[in-house]
Amino acid sequence: MPALNSNRKQKPDGMVVITISDHDLLKRMLAGEEDAFTALYRRRQAAVYRFALQMTASVVIAEDVTQEVFMELIEHGRRFDPARGALTSFLFGVARNLVLRRIEKDRSQHESELADLAAEDDVVGDLTRRQTIERVRRAVLSLPAVYREAVVLCDLEDQSYEDAAIALDCPVGTVRSRLNRGRAMLAQKLRGKKETVA
Repeated sequence: MPALNSNRKQKPDGMVVITISDHDLLKRMLAGEEDAFTALYRRRQAAVYRFALQMTASVVIAEDVTQEVFMELIEHGRRFDPARGALTSFLFGVARNLVLRRIEKDRSQHESELADLAAEDDVVGDLTRRQTIERVRRAVLSLPAVYREAVVLCDLEDQSYEDAAIALDCPVGTVRSRLNRGRAMLAQKLRGKKETVA
């Protein structure tokens, strides 16, 4: 196999750490190296899971979507084009499509799982903090999907506008306008909820 792009960094204790790019791990994975898949999965699984969880508020759906994203990568990883963006953007794009399909398919199940998740949150931590987190979570979930995607990717997952545009398959300007509108809607929903609680 040809030499792969990697970064070598020496730690203060003299140990050398070699970091291999996502794209190179994908190449190795597609060539049949199981260790490359394992490394790629460990590196990117948490972000994909968080995205799916924040989009659905369902642990079950988030786990399923995460598994399906990596199965899709195994089966169709050759579709990734590094000229179009980072592998993380590709993974978020696959996750987005799976989440949207799942939301449509499991609408009624989603509502019951949201109630279960809210009940689980009542057990942990300070009541005021839990209520605030739950209020924000519900406000994010109540946003229309196109605005929720932009808010989750850019604000909660810290993706750049460019990476979000690739994941959402739309121009950067569209991501910015959706994010701006989503933030405004979110702020209005949170202000409205505060006023009704007071």
